[in-house]
Amino acid sequence: MSTLIRLLLLVVGISVAFPTVPLTAQDGPRILSVEEAVRVALENNKELSAARLQVDRADAQVREAWGYAMPNINLSGRYTNALKKPVFYLPPEFTGGNPGDPPLAVPIGTDHSFDFTLTGQQALFDATVFIGVGASRVYAHAAREQFRGAEVQTVSEVQRAYYRVLLALAVRNLFQANLENAEANLKNVRALARQGLVPEYDELRASVGVDNLKPAVIQAENNIDVAMNALRSSMGLGLESKFAIDDSLHLEWVPEELMVTSVDRVLETNLTLRALRLQVEVSDAFMRAERTNYYPRLYGFGNYQYQAAQNDLRVSTNDFINSIQVGLQLTMNVFQGFQTDARVEQASIDKRRLQEQVAHLELNLRNLAESIILRLRESRRRIEAQERTVEQAQRGYTIASTRFVNGLGTQLEVNDAQVALTLARVNRIQAYYDYVIASVDLNEALGLLPEYVTTTLKD
Repeated sequence: MSTLIRLLLLVVGISVAFPTVPLTAQDGPRILSVEEAVRVALENNKELSAARLQVDRADAQVREAWGYAMPNINLSGRYTNALKKPVFYLPPEFTGGNPGDPPLAVPIGTDHSFDFTLTGQQALFDATVFIGVGASRVYAHAAREQFRGAEVQTVSEVQRAYYRVLLALAVRNLFQANLENAEANLKNVRALARQGLVPEYDELRASVGVDNLKPAVIQAENNIDVAMNALRSSMGLGLESKFAIDDSLHLEWVPEELMVTSVDRVLETNLTLRALRLQVEVSDAFMRAERTNYYPRLYGFGNYQYQAAQNDLRVSTNDFINSIQVGLQLTMNVFQGFQTDARVEQASIDKRRLQEQVAHLELNLRNLAESIILRLRESRRRIEAQERTVEQAQRGYTIASTRFVNGLGTQLEVNDAQVALTLARVNRIQAYYDYVIASVDLNEALGLLPEYVTTTLKD
């Protein structure tokens, strides 16, 4: 039996048969493999959905940035009804009046006017526009790295939760097996006590041993429920969802080559670090964009106007006239109260702050990778050592039980052997669990997804 759950349960000394085909809803709760649990989580995880929306938003920002580099064309139309026309005044000498007469008010304009205007503007030189396009593309790339990081984190959380359920099941079965052994031993002790072959004290100790194991079994059952609820949460499911887990996980040793290179490799492949480095590039673009406020901006523009004016609404196309204008517009900031200097300084500080975060994260990641490798090596040595320890403890328990049945040993020897065997088995289970969790942590640090996970994100 090569699967992880079987390995965990074998340390208990129990043979368990698992179904190889998922059960139907009529036969019982659905059985999920770790692969299926991961796929469910990738579909339901809310943080992953939020990260995907952030990618969509970043793509929209790229399109927006390109829009500033393209021509800006607007069409407008206007109708005006002069309820009271404006006037201008003519002095009396222009109208044949006397010098002392009041000026003559002459209405100007028409009762109705129409105009349609088509305007266009194109940036010919505006460094902010072109820097913004590059910055938006880098930001979109950073959003994708963050999404991939969220994917890796989601997968790792589900794997850890799944393995915790496996550990809880193995521990429950271990204590259940110990309880069954203790009950069988109590049965033998009582039989010997009825024959007067052992003292009452041995029977009491055997009975106490059984009673002491029952709370451990109850606690182990509760731990299974807690672990299952944590798995449901990591998968984005409610507590009412019903399913079981299978034994389709294989325990594989992490390749030595990967462990040797991981300390350096983590600086290249860690998704959080890659996203943070891209944020440094974005902050550098912001700083350069603020500096462009020192530079002139040159835009070309064009204006086409189609207009008519009449004192009534009987307007035809013959009443419209058109006009066309083209030109260049040059603007340059001369003085803004040192606002540009302040914004450039703030952007520079933001860039340096992110660079410090990158350096700090690089140091932490190297330490993290090194500590994970140490955990992997240490837990593997424990697995190998505990294999021998369990064999010796099992042999000791068998010898103590045989001696007691033959009247050569005491119940105390049997109890001590039982405790030693239980401790050895628990230590071996923990060693297997620690190795598997360390391998998951290493994959997360290196930004690696299992082969059965295919990202749906497009570059």
